[in-house]
Amino acid sequence: MKKVLIANRGEIAVRIARACADHGVQSVAVYADPDLNALHVRRADEAYGLDGHRPADTYLNIPKLLAIAKRSGADAVHPGYGFLSESAAFAQAVIDAGLTWIGPSPSAIATLGDKVQARKLALKVGAPLVAGTADPVSHAGEVLAFAEQHGLPIAIKAAFGGGGRGIKVAWRLDEVEGLYESAVREAITAFGRGECYVEQFLDRPRHVEAQVIADTHGNVVVLGTRDCSLQRRNQKLVEEAPAPFLSDAQRERIHQSARDICAAAGYTGAGTVEFMLSASGAISFLEVNTRLQVEHPVTEETTGIDLVIEQLRIAEGLPLSVKETPAPRGHSFEFRINAEDVGRGFLPTPGPVHVFDAPSGPGVRVDTGVDAGSQVPGTFDSLMAKLIVTGATRAQAIARARRALKEFRIEGLATVLPFHRAVMAHPDFVSEDAFKVHTRWIETDFANDEAAGMRPDPLPDASLHRTAIEVDGRRMSLGLPAELLRGLASAGGGGAAAPGVVANAPAADAAAVAAPVSGTLQGWKVADGDEVAEGAVIAVMEAMKMEMQVVAHRAGRIVFAAAAGGYVAAGTAIARIG
Repeated sequence: MKKVLIANRGEIAVRIARACADHGVQSVAVYADPDLNALHVRRADEAYGLDGHRPADTYLNIPKLLAIAKRSGADAVHPGYGFLSESAAFAQAVIDAGLTWIGPSPSAIATLGDKVQARKLALKVGAPLVAGTADPVSHAGEVLAFAEQHGLPIAIKAAFGGGGRGIKVAWRLDEVEGLYESAVREAITAFGRGECYVEQFLDRPRHVEAQVIADTHGNVVVLGTRDCSLQRRNQKLVEEAPAPFLSDAQRERIHQSARDICAAAGYTGAGTVEFMLSASGAISFLEVNTRLQVEHPVTEETTGIDLVIEQLRIAEGLPLSVKETPAPRGHSFEFRINAEDVGRGFLPTPGPVHVFDAPSGPGVRVDTGVDAGSQVPGTFDSLMAKLIVTGATRAQAIARARRALKEFRIEGLATVLPFHRAVMAHPDFVSEDAFKVHTRWIETDFANDEAAGMRPDPLPDASLHRTAIEVDGRRMSLGLPAELLRGLASAGGGGAAAPGVVANAPAADAAAVAAPVSGTLQGWKVADGDEVAEGAVIAVMEAMKMEMQVVAHRAGRIVFAAAAGGYVAAGTAIARIG
């Protein structure tokens, strides 16, 4: 292995590029048009454009990625997390192209990445789990039938993928159909496949997971546990290792189940086996993530093992550098620094980063995909960076985390930093006697009195206009930023708005329906000219791979001001209700 293509973006692409440098191999970055000047592009040894904006046209486009691997001379591919990291088809395509796949085998991904098949395997090895459908459901009627048989609440989950995408929890029968359709749409957007299955949802559970690594020599080692219970919209916000307040019996049950599942699947590489822990102490298998996790740094900090380099070693056919579960060396927290407005219900807030002043000092690590001057596009995930804080004890790690969060300063767009600071002062989370946080704690127990952040400046048009040029007799492709061309056109008295974009013209009257977030107006739920009731869902928007509903702020006749499929800036009037 001499050159690794990183089939991803953001902080994980930066993380992999650095591991490649440490391991003595070169790295190749890829980028969508909005990522032309992104940090991961600058940190890799080489970078190649993917010619497009949307995930489907860029980081999910297998032919483009393989073409760049061939063009760059890369002999291996690391998928990171998200996008194609859990695609058996991508893994097989990489192998068929004669490249080294840095990850589990396609068969292991197919078995464990399919959440339904993973449940069957967990049952076979005796891992604990709740009731669920044996196979993906084909329509909302099957979901209703399951709910009527097993009771509410139920979780509707994407059968392929991870990262909390494509998951909806139904608490009432009348919302099942809409949530099923929404889960399918989110799954297609995030993973390219919409199959979903259903299982019982444990109310107020903890989310505990085990980090596993396995080599091609038959060694399977559990590196320890993590708690990832602090979540919003099924997206983890704070993680820690080792998982606190577990009994020895619970920890051993989780370790053994994770080891048995991965061994039975013939797993190789880094993977995570996730469990739910009910308030009564019951453990239930959740899923296997056949990739590196966002929260992998807390395990690195408490074990001293570089998981990305371990992935590279495994892909090269080397044995694991550790043969048994290591004793934890201290305690570590990870805080996901997302571009989300806590005061507006964690709405994604894409925009420019004017200031990025990260903390430092003992026990502090920052993995980031942005710096001052970066642009956070609305097309991709809201994660900008991760703050990892480690101490000899959980109490010391909490004290250091408070100091580091106080130091952290980001300006230009809203972030979740205010939430993290509040959590590290909340007794439910930091108490030495008990752990009262659960996966719905933010929605049910957290008093969110944070003020709404300032609206970020609108992002410049990130599209590239491409043309062919000839240099020294060789035909080459030239991409010019649209903003540059617009500036040149304006200087000559011309200029036009980018196609498919509604400019940031804030709503000026009481009849206007303002876009709650910068993103794509995915579709209207009513017809132009309909009479709508106050509180009725009138549209669906998608931002940073998450769906959100737009509701009527008053009753009346609706007149559209924006077309479905277009990008609109936060605050833009997308309709009027008169």
